[in-house]
Amino acid sequence: MTVRLGWYGDDFTGATDTLAVAAQAGWRSLLFLGVPTDRHRALAGELDALGIAGSARAMSPERMARELAPVGEYFRGEGVSVLLYKCCSTFDSSPDVGSLGAAMAALRPYVGVPTAFIVGGQPGIGRYCCFSNLFAAVGAGGEVSRIDRHPTMKNHPVTPMNEGDLRLHLGRQGVDAVAAVHYPDYQLPEAQQDARVDALLCTGQAPDAVLFDVAQALDLAHVGRQIARRSRAQSMLAVGPSSVFQALSEHERAQGRASARIMPRPGRQGREGAGVFVFAGSMSPITADQVRHAHSYARVSLRASDLLENPAAVDVRLNTIRELLDAGRHVLAYVRNGRHGSDGSDGAPAADRIAAAPGELAAATADFVGRVVRRQAQAGRPLRRLGIAGGDTSSLAVQGLGIWALAFDGVLAPGVTLCRAHSDDARLHGLPVMLKGGQMGPVDIFERFLARSDD
Repeated sequence: MTVRLGWYGDDFTGATDTLAVAAQAGWRSLLFLGVPTDRHRALAGELDALGIAGSARAMSPERMARELAPVGEYFRGEGVSVLLYKCCSTFDSSPDVGSLGAAMAALRPYVGVPTAFIVGGQPGIGRYCCFSNLFAAVGAGGEVSRIDRHPTMKNHPVTPMNEGDLRLHLGRQGVDAVAAVHYPDYQLPEAQQDARVDALLCTGQAPDAVLFDVAQALDLAHVGRQIARRSRAQSMLAVGPSSVFQALSEHERAQGRASARIMPRPGRQGREGAGVFVFAGSMSPITADQVRHAHSYARVSLRASDLLENPAAVDVRLNTIRELLDAGRHVLAYVRNGRHGSDGSDGAPAADRIAAAPGELAAATADFVGRVVRRQAQAGRPLRRLGIAGGDTSSLAVQGLGIWALAFDGVLAPGVTLCRAHSDDARLHGLPVMLKGGQMGPVDIFERFLARSDD
């Protein structure tokens, strides 16, 4: 069972986006929620692309090294030609948290080519890289800003982006030599493009990485051709968003080698009486606006301070959600915070403005989601669908549910994937799951999730 392409997603929401790209390219694809066991790998059958979802985005360099060593070893054993470290399309990271330099150092020993290829844009979700500077739209279809001037990313609570040039941004994380291919080069004849890339790699000391601009969708096929060219003889490491696989797919399409394979999704017994549950753990303004427009749900707010310090209040909310779901209602639970009141208010009460490490709140919200899912399953009324907004919350919550893989089931919006769960628990096997990052999706994304057919 030879796997051609492998990817590690540094959070679960981004990993599902790559799953969607791979599946839409016609590659038999499955996203595992950890290094696969022999039994689960055998159950998956033939695959062209295999993903492992993780949470390295929130880790220190030391933890990342421990996390990624078995991942690299596994993919080397699978014989992948391209190993993608899938990071967020905004490249938000720092020397101390989610360091891309640390990720490259950890995975480089497991591939044959020492120089990593970095892809710097994903136009389909409003990400562009021009002359090595990263730009991002504010929400779906919003105004485009350089990443260090982006109103959300420059103020990210954990990894604020204060540098637009990705070469300098990566240099701060230990990637000492980053060569660049800028988008005007894609207008050159292919032989000249090849010669330029080869010249970058054949200097006295090869660079740590080559960064490729992506200013428009048409650039992707050119980037994909360079990745395909380099990975024919030896395995290589790529870093970037899902556009790395988009680039390879566009190159294959241009060569007339597009695939049309279909990966079967796990079936599931219908539970017509069960409701849909969505949890919004992200505190981004975009998610707050999406919550305000989720008119078809019963909305239940939670204080961040209660999730961390008041178990009695949490139990009250859990009982409220259970009663609503048992009555056939659809429920959207969300965390209130001091900046954006997701219920449409101007802000949360002062009591919600607490000081806590982001990882603590993510763990608390993940535990809350797990308790809702398990309660419904144990009562014989499993959820019809589960949606989670927030990268860290998604990662921790799904890991705790006994789901071992996710299969592609559709796209709700650019960057927002619908999946089906693989689980040894029959009550969860086939459960439709949406994992959404805080910056992803249009204002009606939760309504779209509710309207989605399970057929």
